[in-house]
Amino acid sequence: MENSTIEFKRKAYREILGWKKSLADKTALLIEGPRRVGKTHLVKRFAQQEYESSIYIDFSAKGKQIRAYRRAFEECDDIADLLERLQIQSGVRLVPGKSCVIFDEVQRYPAAREAIKQLVEYGKYHYIETGSLLGIKENVKDIVIPSEEHAIRLYPIDFEEFLWANGNSLLADHIRKCYAEGQSLGEDLHAKAKALARQHMVVGGMPQSVEVFLKGGDQRLEAAEAMKREILRLYVQDIGKYAKGYAPKVRAIFRHIPGALNSKEKKFRLSDLDANARMRRYENAFLWLSDAMVVNIAYNSTDPAVGLEMSLESSLFKCYSADTGLLVSQSMTGEKEIDGRVLRGILYDKLGVNEGMFFENYVAQALVSAGHELLFHSRSNPKMEIDFLIRRGIKICPIEVKSAACRRHASLDALIGKCRGKLGKKYVVCAEDFHEEDGITYLPFYMAHCL
Repeated sequence: MENSTIEFKRKAYREILGWKKSLADKTALLIEGPRRVGKTHLVKRFAQQEYESSIYIDFSAKGKQIRAYRRAFEECDDIADLLERLQIQSGVRLVPGKSCVIFDEVQRYPAAREAIKQLVEYGKYHYIETGSLLGIKENVKDIVIPSEEHAIRLYPIDFEEFLWANGNSLLADHIRKCYAEGQSLGEDLHAKAKALARQHMVVGGMPQSVEVFLKGGDQRLEAAEAMKREILRLYVQDIGKYAKGYAPKVRAIFRHIPGALNSKEKKFRLSDLDANARMRRYENAFLWLSDAMVVNIAYNSTDPAVGLEMSLESSLFKCYSADTGLLVSQSMTGEKEIDGRVLRGILYDKLGVNEGMFFENYVAQALVSAGHELLFHSRSNPKMEIDFLIRRGIKICPIEVKSAACRRHASLDALIGKCRGKLGKKYVVCAEDFHEEDGITYLPFYMAHCL
């Protein structure tokens, strides 16, 4: 695999296909996601496979071509003229009903996004936009945001997509089957799935990091680590560029994520940043990181038996990294020899320290990718800590996360006693193979995406 190009199969492709079949004549598609998550690669592949022709415009590019595209938007009197000019400039002939126009990094040129309403109303072709949320939300002050947009979010590569990419599609299917049928994988396949999930945990889900790792070589772990550090550098750079007015607060929060998750309860305490810190002063900074899809925030539901949204305590929350691989890199010292030992320790289950922060972040990431809102349950009297709560119909399903073999789950037992009859399935996500015991489902962490 060393010299080949990896073609990532993404679940979002099916969502885009669904838009094309039922919504594309009435809306443009807006694909939102963090930097380096693979938006451009995905839309280019979709256009190549699903359309007869397409025009691709990258508004983050520089040079004569992009300046010519921008002038077309500024100078053309109507949509027909604009589309004719774009075709001439690109050298691509658009075919009614069989072509699309892609506006990549549309946040860099808001005028193109504002034109979406008229383009969709004009008909004939389909339109796809991509952008980072931080730029999309920042650069809309002087435009009318089009209502003719259907938005989807692209998340980092999950474990199932990671298996597809490295030639383990059969194992991915088998994991789904065992989850659906409530069966264990058995000793050998369980060991293989765990090892591959640890690779995914360390490498993360950013496509460039995954690609250099899967291409192999003696230094593949170091190559993936270098790529992740470059992505983290870009995120810090974006904070300075886009978080206007509160960049220092955003940077402070971003730097403190590993420290907060390494604490016993993993809650984010503003007092760790500043003894006088108050939520009203930091709220916009957290929202910025969440909008940029750099973090996943979980809120405390104080009474899950009543209703999750009715009992949210917004001042008590956890702040997870949107990608566990990036969290691993953030948590390290920067000294190559030490970091190399840490990476291999996580990879081969020989770290020798508490890995709880990585496992809990891994499950949070899987739940968000599967469409769940992140909620947990915490109370001091009596003491109770449930890592995650998800809804199944009218039932609430509690989830506890353990980084090793599970022996005790006092909080889960206490919640079951308190809310008997009101809970759905009870889960402990851990390093053990799938099994059920005393009404609790023990789910291996490599099945978290199945939830």
